[in-house]
Amino acid sequence: MSVYNTALHGFSSFTVKSAIIQFIITFIVAFIVESLVEPKARKLALSLPYNKSKEINFIMVISFCMVPMMVLIMSVYGLILTEIMVGIEGSVFTAYLKTVGLNFIVALPSQLLIVGPISRKLLGKYIKPLTQKPELTM
Repeated sequence: MSVYNTALHGFSSFTVKSAIIQFIITFIVAFIVESLVEPKARKLALSLPYNKSKEINFIMVISFCMVPMMVLIMSVYGLILTEIMVGIEGSVFTAYLKTVGLNFIVALPSQLLIVGPISRKLLGKYIKPLTQKPELTM
């Protein structure tokens, strides 16, 4: 999404050093935001009426719950970053709505078709599932 948003605003202020710094800061911000959004999206996904017996249904519902929340929050961050880097022309509200729309049309399909499947495959390959439930000690 960082490369996509940089491309949207042009590469005029792009340097390798600034891109690395921007990527690191954005990664940290996105990680924190995702850590806050994921429990709320999970709770919302579990409260919705759908067939919860199929794992793919839960995956789809949680994606549809998480992506809009992440887009709304990270678009604020992107708008702040845009203001710092190149400035915002016109209304901030209009710029925010445009940013949300442009980010959503890329974030949802990429989550459903690319990022989600790759993440699940890698996590399934390298993270061993818990075979037994841990015992609670008092």
